[in-house]
Amino acid sequence: MTFQERLRQLRTARGWSQEALAERLGLSRQAVQKWESGAARPDMDNLVTLSRLFQVSLDWLVTGEEPDGQAPGQPERPASPAPPVPWHYEYKSAASVGGLPLVHIHVGRCQGRFGLRQCRAKGIIAVGNIATGVVAVGGFAAGVLAIGGLCAGLFGLGGLVLALHLAVGGVALGTVAVGGVAVGYLALGGCAVGAFALGGAAAAQNVAIGAAASGHFALGDQAEGIYALSTHDGVSRAALEDFWDAVGAAWPWFARLFRGFWV
Repeated sequence: MTFQERLRQLRTARGWSQEALAERLGLSRQAVQKWESGAARPDMDNLVTLSRLFQVSLDWLVTGEEPDGQAPGQPERPASPAPPVPWHYEYKSAASVGGLPLVHIHVGRCQGRFGLRQCRAKGIIAVGNIATGVVAVGGFAAGVLAIGGLCAGLFGLGGLVLALHLAVGGVALGTVAVGGVAVGYLALGGCAVGAFALGGAAAAQNVAIGAAASGHFALGDQAEGIYALSTHDGVSRAALEDFWDAVGAAWPWFARLFRGFWV
């Protein structure tokens, strides 16, 4: 009896279809079909999962022989507990725009190398482990609006964000960046770097405002710059007015946005 025959025998004995087995493995039905036709063989991770799922030894599954005189195809003694059943879900809407489905959801988990099935979703609205779309949500997301652990787009929200316009995240890079660490033309964050920066520690080419600030114009508890105003020992309202008048002469939009917080 060949491997593919043993696999088919185990599957049919459980009353499972190829699709049902594939769902338990977090794979496509085509993968199981190829195994049973002999066109492909499962890798070691999947072989181990199959042996535990069917509660047979790995030796019997691969070679058809059992060690120590155990009856062929019988559960291992003691039977190992069945592993968590990998899950997998995919939905693709019938409606489409420009050849892309309006909604594509593709998420899953398996016992692969990283414990994460690379389920890719691609659509106008895409949700998946890896998502690409106009609106993309996922562990890895790319789109006009991208939301995820790691994301890139025109607008981004996530752990690590790279965005052309607005980036909000733990680490954010964008034209306007807001985050624990923010790098952008206008950066706001715990640590902010940009042409204009506001944060706990702020470094800017033009205006820096923060506890520790370094820039052409610098305002903060510790300030360094060509025009630096340190608030460590307190400053008068007149000094603040003069500082913001100087900033406003060079960058009126910045003074209009932030002057009211300090004056």
